Amino acid sequence: MSSAVLPEFKPDSGKPDDKVNSIEAAKAAVPFVIEPRPSAVKKDRSFGAVMCSTAVGILVAYAIGRSGWFTPGDDVGYYVGLVGGVLMLLLLLYPLRKHVAALRNWGAVKHWFSIHMILGISGPILVLAHSTFHMRSTNAAVALVCMLVVAGSGIVGRFFYTKVHRGLYGEKLNLQELQAESGVESAQIQSRLHFAPTVEKRLADFQAFALAKRNGLIEDTMRFMALGLRRHQVSRACRTDLAVTLRAAAEARSWDEPKYQRRFKAATDLVDEFLSATQRVAEFGVYDRLLQLWHVAHVPLVYLLVISAIAHVVAVHMY
Repeated sequence: MSSAVLPEFKPDSGKPDDKVNSIEAAKAAVPFVIEPRPSAVKKDRSFGAVMCSTAVGILVAYAIGRSGWFTPGDDVGYYVGLVGGVLMLLLLLYPLRKHVAALRNWGAVKHWFSIHMILGISGPILVLAHSTFHMRSTNAAVALVCMLVVAGSGIVGRFFYTKVHRGLYGEKLNLQELQAESGVESAQIQSRLHFAPTVEKRLADFQAFALAKRNGLIEDTMRFMALGLRRHQVSRACRTDLAVTLRAAAEARSWDEPKYQRRFKAATDLVDEFLSATQRVAEFGVYDRLLQLWHVAHVPLVYLLVISAIAHVVAVHMY
């Protein structure tokens, strides 16, 4: 979390000269300097990079496949499909490493996983180019659909993976580590916004809602689905409150517009960072369970792909 040092908001002392309204109290508590600091939890963009590279690869495959340079049955099309099939076959080396003792000392797991991901993208893309985005026979259609299902399942799995690991190749987190890194257990986070009591309360209410104990799958699912929308609503409300408070302080202290904008941005960044970190902690358990379920479903899909691919190759060479 950002850790801008803000003075504590102090209540009225009770003396006649100290009686001020809430806006005056808030602007009096606004510090002269609100400096954002680097986040303790860095934003992970690895899944976005995977999605972008996949999209680019599909577009290139479409352009090549529909260019008319080859057909699935000629030599070029045949070898494009063959290379794609071999790359997908090599995907099986990654799960084999976990079960074959002789392979466990061949490099770090993260390097195997990286190669597994590259093969899982490049192999299906080559097969798509080989197909020229047409399904000319039943066996080809079955093999292509199975491949797309498995490839799509892999992308979904990678998304779940990044939610419970440090990045795309990092070690698995646990809830306590994530809470410590995010700082959502610290009572001082909201107190850094003591100059805006309504914002502090909104953050505390959101945290209480997000991290409250739930009993049952239905309640967890409902909270999971509502959390993103509620976070955005709280963020907008906090921005409005901060704008009012800081604008009043700017008028009282004769800040110029650039100074007001800098301090407004620092405060809203602090709010958004806290909300994001709290949401990630709250969603951790759900994504962890989804990843476990994904592992159970993904393995049979891989076997189905292997069987359909073998049937397709046999049919091509027989007929």
